[in-house]
Amino acid sequence: MRDIALDVHVDFCEVAIAEAGEVRSAGRISTKPEELELFAQSLDPRDRVALEVTGNAWAIRRIVEPHVAEVIVVSPNDTGIRGARAKTDRLDARTLARLLAAGELDGVWMPDRETQVMRRRIGRRTQLVRSRARAKNEIHATLMRCLVGRAPFREPFGPKGRRWLAALDLPAEERESVDAALRQIDFLDCEIEAVERLICAEALRSPEIRRLMTVPGVNVICAATFMAAIGEIGRFESPRKLVGYLGLDPRVTQSGSSPATHGRISKRGSVSARHALVEASWSVVRQPGPLHAFYARVRARRGHSVAIVATARKLACLFWFLLARKEDYAYAQPSLTAKKLRLLEVRAGAPTRRGIPSGTWPTRQRMRAAEQELATQAESAYKRMVAEWQRTQAKRKAIAEKQGAGATPGRASSDPSSGQAARQNKAPTPAL
Repeated sequence: MRDIALDVHVDFCEVAIAEAGEVRSAGRISTKPEELELFAQSLDPRDRVALEVTGNAWAIRRIVEPHVAEVIVVSPNDTGIRGARAKTDRLDARTLARLLAAGELDGVWMPDRETQVMRRRIGRRTQLVRSRARAKNEIHATLMRCLVGRAPFREPFGPKGRRWLAALDLPAEERESVDAALRQIDFLDCEIEAVERLICAEALRSPEIRRLMTVPGVNVICAATFMAAIGEIGRFESPRKLVGYLGLDPRVTQSGSSPATHGRISKRGSVSARHALVEASWSVVRQPGPLHAFYARVRARRGHSVAIVATARKLACLFWFLLARKEDYAYAQPSLTAKKLRLLEVRAGAPTRRGIPSGTWPTRQRMRAAEQELATQAESAYKRMVAEWQRTQAKRKAIAEKQGAGATPGRASSDPSSGQAARQNKAPTPAL
């Protein structure tokens, strides 16, 4: 059995082989499919192959995997190669082969076909939305240069805004820039609509995405981005593992006898999923319910920005429980969920019901008001529970300080105080 490492690049792979305690270089191979197939056929079925995550790593793995015992794809952050004093392609391949032979490499999870497709569609939509934002910012910059100021409409790129832009008296070169940006926006709108139609069609077939959408304030893009990032919820043993994977856990610093200090979030893992959770938190905190009460409690102590990130972390934990237990959100609003699912069907290509008379609208409005009232009651119950828990903790802390008070402030004395013993033979009576 040999341990083979590939240092992957766009046009070639540097090969290193570890065998019988020795590591040697084996030259380069092209990354063309036919060259990789010939290389894979020359390997022994008992060999193991390791390579780092790159844009073409998964395609290389699919070609090599049928011919060897195991293919391990590792993260560059876990190998320590980036911080090496001498760094070349040959040395990197040798180091990777040496780590593979020593059993020091842990492979990353390989997403299935459906997850890969969803990731590519979500990534393409993100790029299109960013391009559209750049085109809109170019128009705003043009209006600023011409001293036009802000548009008198909430949506300057709607029908009224388009007519207002067309009526502006701008220099010839600035008018060309505005018209070109508007044509680009129209094209990007069509592309975004097309990719969202595919995402919505896939979301309708996913019970996990539909379950996450039962949380008020969570739309299909947030749920689909989250599921594309994590793949399978069974990979995470607890909500803490999921939060760490998404980079929403705080950094911890501790050395010597000093207490541990917590800093900003680590920002490791999927950037798109983390951004989607933060963006969803802005909508979640506007809905009555326990999450709004949690946000208000944290904001009172730490401010708005910290409270939004804390809500995103709480939302990730909530998603873990919903998916792991296969349950819908306990404080879901059925009429709102039905509205989101109907909008999801329309965006996926289902026919609309415009022009069809229906007498259910007043009933839906009354149901919506009743559900919001129930959510407000749930929020009040959550606040009372937290207040009772805080009072209980304060009582227990006061009792512990009174029973364990010593000569040194902040520390319990091991010697009995004058008058009565400082320690008791049995635990104190609980406060509740």
